[in-house]
Amino acid sequence: MSSSYYCDLALNDLKPEEATIVVFGATGDLARRKILPALFNLERSAALPDRTAIIGFARRDLGDSGFLALARSACEESGRSSPFDEAAWARLARRLSYLRGSFEDSEAYAALARRLAEPGAPRGALFYLATAPEEFPVVARGLAAADLGSARGEGSFRRIVVEKPFGSDLASARALNATLQACFREDDIFRIDHYLGKETVQNLMYFRFANSIFEPLWNRNHIESIEIEVLETGGIGDRGGYYDRAGAARDMLQNHLIQLLCLVAMEPPAGLDPRSVRDEKVKVLRSIRDYSAAELLARSRRGQYAAGVSASGAPMRAYADEARVEPGSRTETYVSLDLEVDNWRFAGLPFTLRTGKALDRQASEIRVTFKRPPAALFASYCGEDLAPNVLTLRLQPDEGMWLGFNAKEPGAARVGPKELRFSYRERNDAYFPEAYERLLADALSGDSTLFIRADEAEEAWRVVDALEAAWAPAPPPAPYTAGTKGP
Repeated sequence: MSSSYYCDLALNDLKPEEATIVVFGATGDLARRKILPALFNLERSAALPDRTAIIGFARRDLGDSGFLALARSACEESGRSSPFDEAAWARLARRLSYLRGSFEDSEAYAALARRLAEPGAPRGALFYLATAPEEFPVVARGLAAADLGSARGEGSFRRIVVEKPFGSDLASARALNATLQACFREDDIFRIDHYLGKETVQNLMYFRFANSIFEPLWNRNHIESIEIEVLETGGIGDRGGYYDRAGAARDMLQNHLIQLLCLVAMEPPAGLDPRSVRDEKVKVLRSIRDYSAAELLARSRRGQYAAGVSASGAPMRAYADEARVEPGSRTETYVSLDLEVDNWRFAGLPFTLRTGKALDRQASEIRVTFKRPPAALFASYCGEDLAPNVLTLRLQPDEGMWLGFNAKEPGAARVGPKELRFSYRERNDAYFPEAYERLLADALSGDSTLFIRADEAEEAWRVVDALEAAWAPAPPPAPYTAGTKGP
C-alpha cells in the first residue's frame, strides 16, 4: 500500500526527556525481568536521550560493578537481541550506577538528592518503584522528605512510576493516592498497568474510531454480547505469598480486564491527549451501577484449580498444595463476571469478564458477537445454524483481528461460516515493542495517556470490593481440574 495512506499522528511530537532514572528495588524480580531489559532495548533503539543516567537503588551490597553484572545478566536473558548487542550494552553500561540504601533510611534519600544535584546531571528525574506494594508510600514519603517531590522549571521535572496493585481495596487505594498526591502532583504520578503498553491493546482505540464500518455498529442495537478473556495455562508459580492474599479478582479483574472494558466501551474522546482519553474511561466505570450482593452472586462464578494435567501434558498440583498458600484457602484462581454499562449506547448489553489460571488454553482476546439477521430470509431456514458474525480481537498470542461472516458454499445452496483474518505476526514488518519499553518512554516524555489516573483506580476498586463482599459469606470457590476450561 502506498505510504500516502498512512496518517502519522505524531501526538505533539512528545519525545523522551533527559532524566536520571532511579529504579527502586533494582535487584528484584521485576527490575531484572522487565525494567532493565526494557531500558536496554530503548538503548538499542536510540530512544534514550544522550544525558540519561540510570541509578539502581536497593538494599543489597553490590556496588557499581556488582550492579553492572546483574544488569548485564538480566539484559542477556530477557533482551530481544540475538546475538547480544555488545555495542548497545557498552552504551547502557556507561549510564548505570548503584546506590545502596534501605527504603526507610533518610540518609539514603539525602545521598540520592546529592547525586541528582551533581554538576552535569540531568535536571529531570523519573523514580520507578519496582518494589513490594507496601513500600510505595514509604518511598514516596522518603523522596518528599528529601525535597525530591514534584518540581517545575525549564527542563526540570520529577515523576514517580507506581506498579499495580494500586492498593488492595478501595480504602487502601484512596490512602495510597492521598500519600502519593501529598508528595507529587497528580500529573507527575504514573500508575502503570503493563497491559496498556501492549501494541494490540493500544490498537483497540485506533481500530474502533478509525474505521467507519465498525463504530456505527458498536452499540446494543447490533451487538449481542462482548466477552473479554485473559486465560492462562500456568499456575501461580512462586507467587503464593502474594496471590493467596489477592486472588484472580484483585490480581487481574480489577486492573487488566476492567481497563480492557474501558477501551472497548468508551465513547470517542475529544482528542488524543491524556485527559480526554482518561475522562472517557472514567465515564465507563461510573456507568457500571452498584449491584446488590445477590445480583453479584448471580452474575459471577469463581473457581480454584485442583490437581490435573496442564495443557502441555505436564502434571500440575492443586492450588491448595502450592508453596505459601494457606491451608484451606478460599482464594479464587478463576473468576467470571457479567457486567452492564448503563449508558445510552450499551444499556442491556452483557459484558463478560473472565480470567483464570491452569486452564486448557492461553489467550487474551475480546470477542464481539453481533446479533443475527432478522428471520425474514436465511434465519427463517437456518435458525440457530446460521452462525453469528463474531469479531475477535486477539491481544496475545498471534495478535490480530478475525471477523466471522456467512457465505455461500460453492456448488450448493448452503450457507457456511467463513473468516477474514489479519495477523500482525504474519507481516514481515510487524515489530512489537515490549510493553515496558513503550511505557518507560512515555513516562520520560510526560505522556500519561496509557497510565491510570487516581479516579480510574478507585472506580475499579468500587466494582471489585462489592464483588469480594458478596463472596465473603458465600460457599468457597468451585474446584476445577487443572488443564480444563474452568468451573
